[in-house]
Amino acid sequence: MSAVDSHPRQVPDAPMGDGDPSLGSSDGGVVGGKSAARSLVELGAVVAAIVLLAVLTGQVDLLIVIVCLVVMIMVHEAGHFMAAKHGHMKVTEYFFGFGPRLWSFRRGETEYGIKAIPLGGYVKIPGMTTLEEVDPADEARTYREQPFHARLLVAVAGSAMHFLMAFILLWVLVTMVGLPNGDHVGVQQVVAVDGRPGPAQVAGLRAGDVVISADGRKVQGNPDALVSVIHDHPGVPITIVVRRTGAERTLTVTPVDGRTVRQSDVVHPPGTDPYGLIGVSLGAPVERVGPLAGLARTGTDMARFSWVSVVGVAHLFSPSATVHRFGEVTSAKAASQAGADGTRVQSIVGAVQTATDAVHAGIGDLLIILISINLFIGIFNLFPMLPLDGGHVAIAIYEKIRTGRSKVLYHANVTKLLPFTWALVIFLGVLFATTLLTDLLHPMANPFQ
Repeated sequence: MSAVDSHPRQVPDAPMGDGDPSLGSSDGGVVGGKSAARSLVELGAVVAAIVLLAVLTGQVDLLIVIVCLVVMIMVHEAGHFMAAKHGHMKVTEYFFGFGPRLWSFRRGETEYGIKAIPLGGYVKIPGMTTLEEVDPADEARTYREQPFHARLLVAVAGSAMHFLMAFILLWVLVTMVGLPNGDHVGVQQVVAVDGRPGPAQVAGLRAGDVVISADGRKVQGNPDALVSVIHDHPGVPITIVVRRTGAERTLTVTPVDGRTVRQSDVVHPPGTDPYGLIGVSLGAPVERVGPLAGLARTGTDMARFSWVSVVGVAHLFSPSATVHRFGEVTSAKAASQAGADGTRVQSIVGAVQTATDAVHAGIGDLLIILISINLFIGIFNLFPMLPLDGGHVAIAIYEKIRTGRSKVLYHANVTKLLPFTWALVIFLGVLFATTLLTDLLHPMANPFQ
């Protein structure tokens, strides 16, 4: 930022008082001759029609995902909105989408509404840079004329809301839904064998049991060890110790010969030797924690997930990742491999499809996807370059350093940053195009199957 010129302006002597005209409704909440109440009724009718259409076409899961994304976008903008109001700035627009207006109403000095291109949202605060021309009557309430702490708060508020949403969703996940505990082996389902109750059901095994040992062999965190014991004992009783509702229970199970019976989703091993089956589906048990313990667990997991997102954002800008994205467009194998090893970046189309797959898989998987999206956007948006919020953060810090202890507020000459801004815009355009083409040409396999 050292190459950015500055222009001195006098710092206002004091912040605005409580007489904020934005809190009033001097225009009666009318836009285009329609009242706010009528506009809300119209919006409600459109939303009801969309919900009905989704139900009739069997696209409720897709609708759930779209609603979640819209809420995330508007909560992000609400962060900017509330921070601006807190800093006594003027906010003229709060919109979802870009382009031509489809629907809006006005309350006070702010117009709220929806625009035709649903690729995000925005809050319009006059005077975000020195390039913008503003009515002199509004200059005192522009973004650029506010003290450092107010501008910084507005700039970081959007990402802060993503971190807040991620924290709340993660807390709900660990306290109400639960997370798989890979240190244990659990019985996910007791299934029939040859259309009849299998040995597991006869012995009293239940879904949710955590297996401690089998035939005296510890199996914690190692489902293959349990499968091996069962396979090696067709027709021979084995002792299985499980933990259920906090207490250990010892059960005796006699596996049947898998060569003579049929169990769904079981692949017969090669050869003709007999092997045992008991009729269970295994996996990591899902565990929940209490609300207070959940806060600590959420904080720990937030730090871990956030670091993964930081690494992902850093990888996003690496030259090798850019080259690989072009390779994924032209090669289905490369796209599939990137999806398998977790390095594939998805477009909004791919992200929506993955989230829809998560809805099918269950609420836990959907929450994980939404948490990941929130953290990624929150961190990516803090990249210190315009037009991202991180660019405004960097400028505010630079202006604060230049201002120092004087009462003269310096405004950065944003024109010096325009080449870098255009470079980032071009990068984002290429990123959007390559990821969209990859998702359309080589859709990623359902990760929840």
